[in-house]
Amino acid sequence: MKKYWIFLLCALNLSFGLLRAQPTIEQTIVRLDPSLDSIVAPDAKLEKLTERNSSFEGPTWFHDGNTGYFIFSDVPGNIIYKIAHDGRISVFLDHLFTGKDNSDAVQALGQNYYMLGANGTTLDRQGRLVYCEYSDGQIVRLEKDGGRTVLAGRFDGKRLNGPNDLVYKSDGSLYFTDSRESAKRSDGEGVPYKGLYLLKDGKVQLLTNDISHPNGLAFTPDEKYFYANNTDLKTIMKYEVQPDDTIANPKVFIDMSDDKAPGAPDGMKVEKLRKVPAVDVIYFLTSPFIELSWTGSENLRDPGIKFIVNNNPAKS
Repeated sequence: MKKYWIFLLCALNLSFGLLRAQPTIEQTIVRLDPSLDSIVAPDAKLEKLTERNSSFEGPTWFHDGNTGYFIFSDVPGNIIYKIAHDGRISVFLDHLFTGKDNSDAVQALGQNYYMLGANGTTLDRQGRLVYCEYSDGQIVRLEKDGGRTVLAGRFDGKRLNGPNDLVYKSDGSLYFTDSRESAKRSDGEGVPYKGLYLLKDGKVQLLTNDISHPNGLAFTPDEKYFYANNTDLKTIMKYEVQPDDTIANPKVFIDMSDDKAPGAPDGMKVEKLRKVPAVDVIYFLTSPFIELSWTGSENLRDPGIKFIVNNNPAKS
């Protein structure tokens, strides 16, 4: 049987995107391919959960028994929030940035605030939260007892600058992007380039530093191929995954550079098309791009698309 994959790319106001964010949200989802109906219910409606003057990142769904909950990061606020299935919002994790002051913090481009907290987030095979601590320049794991373990913070003797997004391979290898370069740190210079990295067996390995602004990451369902986007060039690169978990043979998979609409590729997911009940809940965040996460839980029969509006976006 021939296999089909749908590549889900989220970017604010991309002309071919699933949704165009507007000051007044319209209850419309633009469908440019009928296969979207297998992921987003045809009768799906938009539902705004909250609106805050901040910069949001890192949408992730936690399975919790028969239900679950959703988290997202308020980067300037230095907080990860939790949204329960009943819509209640609470603090999930705070004080992510551990610096004593803002001397090591990342100031948002063109904004008067600092990108202190977590950027991309994901779950490991044990269901633990792993996140990119942007200003601290670290990949951090939240333990079941509430402790925090730094998984990566340096490469070649220098600090990572601003880890952006991350994704696990099924064998436990962790891939992540560092989308800043040569950050001046109180304890010395950071890595002198932006990069795509592999964390395997406790060792950080540079996969490539040829992407001018590495950002979102994703695997094909069979893990034979790996995607990494370039926010600067509005492109998505495709690589062949090697037996040792490195990547090779880069090719431009999608080139959006001719699209002059605001926005660029950021977070992304890949979903394998299959004949199963439609995904129940999809979450969108704008930060400044639209990112998504979904549950796939048959226990949550909610055809809505829930999202959080960010009024003060900054490139991240």
